[in-house]
Amino acid sequence: MLNGLVIGTATATLRHPSMQGWRLLVVQPFATDGKTPDGEPILAVDCLGAGVGQWVIISSDGQGTRELLGSPTSPVRWSVIGIPDR
Repeated sequence: MLNGLVIGTATATLRHPSMQGWRLLVVQPFATDGKTPDGEPILAVDCLGAGVGQWVIISSDGQGTRELLGSPTSPVRWSVIGIPDR
């Protein structure tokens, strides 16, 4: 799990069938200090309704994300699993 900042949304004209109806967020992961970016921004599916500028908790548990999407063949790895109170 990582903390990240939602910096945008993504749209796709073609999607894997498992991604139909799911929002895609562009999330910048941050180090534990909350100030240092930790790598490149990533795409994460969102079922919680997070918006641009919000901090989120993201998970790279591909198996958990595939279960969330209801597809054992989904290529999605990252998902938003929480929106912390700040």
